[in-house]
Amino acid sequence: MAPKPVTSPVPEAWYPTLAVLMISVGLIVTASFFIYEATSSRKNRSLAKELTRGTIASIFLGFGSLFLLLASGVYV
Repeated sequence: MAPKPVTSPVPEAWYPTLAVLMISVGLIVTASFFIYEATSSRKNRSLAKELTRGTIASIFLGFGSLFLLLASGVYV
């Protein structure tokens, strides 16, 4: 039995759109994180909110960077 070729679960035509979308969302969440840190006092800060926003921003920026590399022809 011949092995099946490895293919992407996402069509290659979607790579640029996904890159722009995910990086945009990641930057917006990052901005909201910085605004939250700058405007809230030390007593009112919540570690859960900080970790949640940081994790969401990291995930979106990471996948956005991956799709940006894939869209530009750098296959990782």
